[in-house]
Amino acid sequence: MDIEEATRRNIPVGNTPDVLSRATSDVAFLLMQMVSRKASYNIDKVKSGNWKDFDALEELGQELYGKTLGVFGLGRIGFEMAEKCKKAFDMNILYHNRSQNREVEEKLSAEYVSFDELIEKSDVITVHANYTVEQADLFNKSVFEKMKKNAIYINTARGGFQNEIDLFNALNSGQIWGAGLDVTNPEPMEQANPLLQLPNVCVLPHIGSATIEARGGMAKLAAENVVAFSKGEKLPTCANPKVYEK
Repeated sequence: MDIEEATRRNIPVGNTPDVLSRATSDVAFLLMQMVSRKASYNIDKVKSGNWKDFDALEELGQELYGKTLGVFGLGRIGFEMAEKCKKAFDMNILYHNRSQNREVEEKLSAEYVSFDELIEKSDVITVHANYTVEQADLFNKSVFEKMKKNAIYINTARGGFQNEIDLFNALNSGQIWGAGLDVTNPEPMEQANPLLQLPNVCVLPHIGSATIEARGGMAKLAAENVVAFSKGEKLPTCANPKVYEK
């Protein structure tokens, strides 16, 4: 949505903030754990009947306690994810934003860092930023090469952030540990996508807001915006409130 153009034309744009923040961060948190313990691989092993003799060293996972979480885009959803990781695993929090967030730093003992520092120092990178075309393929070969060998890449924002060929190569070669995706490029993901064959990858079909509570809350806000607009009133949740300042 071109918010600037809509504002120029005096068109209010409704949105549904906050109601999906917890649900989407839950999925990011889920993916992080699924990948760290190679859960998708092991689920498939059970389903295929390939769960046989015990091998103490087969496809071992890694623990998250005390590791460093790097949040790319620490808004509402990014904050929820960081808070979960802090409370559950006592993870250290790094973040990269367009601007510094002092309040979050105080609440989570988070540290504001450059993008390069984020990708070089984080054990888990989680993407929650608003996507723009300028950020297409931001996470590419050169970025994956700078990450730690044990790094986990999580994306619940938009699939355009990652170059999936480069991501596959980084995962397949052991350049990074694993990846958890709720968003792909394109969507739906092609069934033949080689990422789906890797034991260190978990892919979900964009279910970040797929809870009764979140979808119900989104529908309620959307309906309230429509009713307010039909009455000539200010939208309760508006993405471009400047239209009402004219």
